[in-house]
Amino acid sequence: MLRFLLTRIASAVPVLLILSIVTFAIIQAPPGDYADYIRSQLMNQGGASYEQAEAQAQAYRVEHGLDQPMAVQYLNWITGIVTRGDFGYSFYYNKPVAEVVGERLPRTLALALVCHILASLFGISFGIWAATRQYSWIDNVLSAISFLGMTIPRFLMALVLVYLMVFHFDVSEIGSFFSPQYGGAPWSWAKVADLFHHVWPVVAIAVFGGLAYNMRVMRGNLLDTLNAQYIETARAKGLSEGSVILRHAVPNALHPLVMYQGVVLPYMLSGEIETAIIFALPTVGPAIVGSMAVGDVYVTATFMMVLAATLVVGNIIADMLLALLDPRVREFGRA
Repeated sequence: MLRFLLTRIASAVPVLLILSIVTFAIIQAPPGDYADYIRSQLMNQGGASYEQAEAQAQAYRVEHGLDQPMAVQYLNWITGIVTRGDFGYSFYYNKPVAEVVGERLPRTLALALVCHILASLFGISFGIWAATRQYSWIDNVLSAISFLGMTIPRFLMALVLVYLMVFHFDVSEIGSFFSPQYGGAPWSWAKVADLFHHVWPVVAIAVFGGLAYNMRVMRGNLLDTLNAQYIETARAKGLSEGSVILRHAVPNALHPLVMYQGVVLPYMLSGEIETAIIFALPTVGPAIVGSMAVGDVYVTATFMMVLAATLVVGNIIADMLLALLDPRVREFGRA
């Protein structure tokens, strides 16, 4: 198992390196940089002439290395990460990128993990419930919920929810994790309740989309498993239907969902990002969009690499879980 894990980690290193190159090239592809943003700000808000603004923008490029070729900028960025753990400097936030990521990533990961756990629990449970009651009204209702969860865009659900909260329920505190009185207060049950009051729309929308996929996969795979020969044999031995389903059918039907864990974290992060942008929560989503809009390249590249790293780590975790469930995977890893 250790050899299998080390092999997967070793194979992930070149993947991340290639992803970093592609990501940096795509971010740098559009014309303009942060110096252009400074020039426009000086002209629109500072009243400077084009010549004055361009001179200051060019000086900013030279000072921060934005005048160098893209390959040189990438090498400086990736070398700083590998040798010093330095992800660069954020032009827009005026602080190291590591601090920007450190402020927003833990909140985002916490939201994504909560959404993933809830989506898995509800999705798998509803999938088992629907499969064991095939073609009943329960199965039809759950199938309709699953269809809606997989087809309605999350940003649309977020927009509708914001409209209802603001214009019909007079909710004014949108765009923060806490009310003003709890911002710097120590943790208490009242602060936890206030946090839940602010983040439940994001959690509800992300969980709705996640449980829809889990439900459909679990239902379909469990129906196939229930028709297998060994299930009929277990029933013929006199085992109760509950024992047949939970001890024999469900563990084998979980394999596709275990594989899904390899992409679920980036999927939940993207779902949280879409919703958080609409609700303007201080998480990864608004930071990515804001940094892309002004050309803050190192913030954007670092956040993109974080998403790529979660995909790689998720696939390694999925492989490890499959190796624990299925010895054939371990044998293949040794080959």
